[in-house]
Amino acid sequence: MTINRELFDQVMVPNYSPSAVIPVKGEGARVWDQNDKEYIDFAGGIAVNCLGHCHPALVAALKEQGEKIWHLSNVMTNEPALRLAKKLTDATFADKVYFANSGAEANEAALKLARRWALDKFGEHKSQIIAFNKGFHGRTFFTVTVGGQAAYSDGFGPKPGDVVHSDYNDLAALEALISDNTCAVMMEPLQGEGGIISPEADFVKGVRELCDKHNALLIFDEVQTGVGRTGDLYAYQGLGVTPDILTTAKALGGGFPIGAMITTTEIAKHLKIGTHGSTYGGNPLACAVAEAALDTVNTPEVLNGVKAKEALFRELLNEINEKHQVFSEIRGKGLLLGGVLNDKYQGKAKEFLVEGINQGVMSLVAGANVVRFTPSLVIPDADIREGMARFEAAVAKVVANNA
Repeated sequence: MTINRELFDQVMVPNYSPSAVIPVKGEGARVWDQNDKEYIDFAGGIAVNCLGHCHPALVAALKEQGEKIWHLSNVMTNEPALRLAKKLTDATFADKVYFANSGAEANEAALKLARRWALDKFGEHKSQIIAFNKGFHGRTFFTVTVGGQAAYSDGFGPKPGDVVHSDYNDLAALEALISDNTCAVMMEPLQGEGGIISPEADFVKGVRELCDKHNALLIFDEVQTGVGRTGDLYAYQGLGVTPDILTTAKALGGGFPIGAMITTTEIAKHLKIGTHGSTYGGNPLACAVAEAALDTVNTPEVLNGVKAKEALFRELLNEINEKHQVFSEIRGKGLLLGGVLNDKYQGKAKEFLVEGINQGVMSLVAGANVVRFTPSLVIPDADIREGMARFEAAVAKVVANNA
């Protein structure tokens, strides 16, 4: 059997259009393809591989747990899940944890909990969910409807009801929408897919105040921002605003599928026995790997290192931009950064990604106008410099192609 890009078209549903490059091996911030060509990974599996590839702590946890027990039903609990839950509650505002397999599942749980909380406490009238335009919360039908990009939710029939959207960083617009019928406001504390957009301090504090005024829950989707990505363990800790419910996934497992919803005891009690569940959520294998990832990231060395590496990324991106004039700004926080393309390169973010792969560096896009970088939180500075040298070669090529 020949394993190549053509086989994808034969056997896979065509909702993805992957690169012709098929990676087969990774170590740290470097990846090798089938032809043994090396790439520097500034993509991190879309902010997932928080410790790079094959980090010894994760590999050890996987091997150790893999020889003990992989799966139990939720008729029983397990030690890795309990240890991980205790560490998550110790490190955050939360008292209680619900485990799932992905960010979308964690968000689905958060939204169902918010609706159930409002129904139990206030009645059926209090069901409105407010989210933000350009936001992204997953691809289940409920989460994609709450996400603020209609193109992702259109074309599948009637959508879940009582979901409305407001503009991010526009407090007046939210104030006009919110009412005592609102059960929850859901937001990313830094919009990822929507273009790497940071919240203004007054906006995020104002959202919290409006939720309090109208007895609505504030849900922070920290699927992309969580577990060290912004330089804090969770982004809310750097904003001085505490949500009622927080979702975490992606980096939580360092590459192994896991998600979690965390909240307070008072809110959690509304997901009583039988109201929600997951076959694989909280399985021992995922929780053992996630525990190792959390333990490794949640240290002053790694979290402070993220802030230092952000400074190096910005410095090198600005140097590239001085020469080639492609970005209008570099925005984001920590190692969730976006190079916003200027007027001359509107709509061409994918060209930078594709040419980067040709030059041996992996990046991402966040919409058509932003080149996104979400590397390992522990990427060595030497790899940042080498990757940026390759990225500069890609930028030069795109500039030449568009001259």
